[in-house]
Amino acid sequence: MGIAVSNWRLANAVSSRGQLGVVSGTAIDTVFVRRLQDGDIGGHMRRAMERFPIAGVAEAVLERYFRPEGKPASEPYKLLPVYKQTVSAMRAQITMMANFVEVWLAKEGHGNPVGLNLLTKIQMPNIASLYGAMMAGVDYVIMGAGIPREIPGVLDALAEHKPASMRFDVEGLASGEVEYLTLDPATVGGDPSIPIKRPMFLPIISANSLAITLARKANGRVDGFVVEGWTAGGHNAPPRGTPTFNERGEPIYGERDIVDLAKLAELGLPFWVAGSEGSPERLKAALDHGAAGIQVGTLFAFADESGFTAALKHDVLTSALRGKVDVLTDAHASPTGYPFKVVRYEGDANDASKRKRICDLGYLRNAYKRDDGRLGYRCASEPVDDYVQKGGLEAETVGRRCLCNALEANIGQAQHQKDGMDEPPLLTSGDDLMHIATYLAGRDRYTAGDVLDYLLSPIAAAAPSTSA
Repeated sequence: MGIAVSNWRLANAVSSRGQLGVVSGTAIDTVFVRRLQDGDIGGHMRRAMERFPIAGVAEAVLERYFRPEGKPASEPYKLLPVYKQTVSAMRAQITMMANFVEVWLAKEGHGNPVGLNLLTKIQMPNIASLYGAMMAGVDYVIMGAGIPREIPGVLDALAEHKPASMRFDVEGLASGEVEYLTLDPATVGGDPSIPIKRPMFLPIISANSLAITLARKANGRVDGFVVEGWTAGGHNAPPRGTPTFNERGEPIYGERDIVDLAKLAELGLPFWVAGSEGSPERLKAALDHGAAGIQVGTLFAFADESGFTAALKHDVLTSALRGKVDVLTDAHASPTGYPFKVVRYEGDANDASKRKRICDLGYLRNAYKRDDGRLGYRCASEPVDDYVQKGGLEAETVGRRCLCNALEANIGQAQHQKDGMDEPPLLTSGDDLMHIATYLAGRDRYTAGDVLDYLLSPIAAAAPSTSA
């Protein structure tokens, strides 16, 4: 969920109850070093860093990023080097450590499984992210926002501390030309004498054809699927066929966008359904259709343990109680081009239109082949002139938002920019948010345990599997 909304605290709370808690690995390296710059409140980062198995990395990271008293609010966060096709060993190690820490803390104090969610679209950090999470014993890897056909092979290689590679999506390559992203554990301090397990792999799918492709043509074992409908939060798969839009400018989905669960079951692999499934009634319906369980995001996203700031959670939930909350499927907000869910609520004073375009995190940049043969990087949310100068089309920049910075702001890590601006938040949630008042029953806060008690209430079958 987003950037560190499904954080280690939330995942730990869910897994401690015997369900599958899932941490978000998206931009977790930036989240990690910002937590250190904020003083590592509670000492949790440092406690987990002590268990990182590669000597010297923790000390180097603390020396560069740890601020014992926390940085002043008027001071910008120190940035990590932006990812490219090839990065230094230290840059990769920071990504590995960040994922290790998040998974290790999520697993602390219990013996139940923990999962990691990554976006296929954000390719460049993913191999290092997986290696770090595997060092911490991650049990499941869940990936959507693309076709993660090469991830099973990456997991297989990393489980043996062998070099792992996958195709790198680069625009403008000649026919037959291929670029790769590679991580060799030997170059980043991996110790082949330390056994690590290969986690189960669950790609997120929105079509039967994609499930068949992954089950039959992935370069390694696929262990099941998460079936995510277009009402889920964050990025949605675009509708199939010629795009059409409603009066709000939202893409219109139809019968072609519905996964046939009966046909999916014929593949013989377990699956979990997601997207407006957060109720005991929907859990029972999923089980009745052959699912192993459900994936729930929205209800957990506004629980006490989630990464959203307390102020944002309060504002959204009190707005929901008054019937003043809305979720828009914005066809333009994300620089990826995928539809993206945007929360609108009463009293939201964040005016992104006044934000100066800055691309200083760069997770959603696309790689392209330059005229000189080298690789360049561009993002449709960066300054328009820069994007056009790099060969992008101006039309592709219209309506785009900087999700990297906005999602960091959601969790209280807004960058203080040089012009004095604090990056504004941009909340995302599933469509179920518009009905959350029924669940709240007058409350303006609740815990992850409350959500689990609700989902597992008597109408549901015994001991189902849920994930957050």
